[in-house]
Amino acid sequence: MKSMQTREATPVSINIRAKARQRDIIDQAAERLGRSRSDFMLEAACRAAEDVLLDQAFFTVDDGTFAQFQALLDQPLPPTDKLRQLIKTKAPWEK
Repeated sequence: MKSMQTREATPVSINIRAKARQRDIIDQAAERLGRSRSDFMLEAACRAAEDVLLDQAFFTVDDGTFAQFQALLDQPLPPTDKLRQLIKTKAPWEK
């Protein structure tokens, strides 16, 4: 497990080409937020990547299973310590 932690903590290079206008607008936005170009671009790219990955969750079920699923959604679980802990847990990309 230690090698996984080392890999996650080791910075790697990502090189891209941009037109001057693209670079300028990125620089303007980053400056307004008080961030570096790299930090701004990485945050924006990661946010977009998360959206793509989250949108890829697709599954199909028959009508009966879907009705059961909807019924479960319509009746939320009672609040418990375990549920409160789950809600407070950060997504893997937020750690």
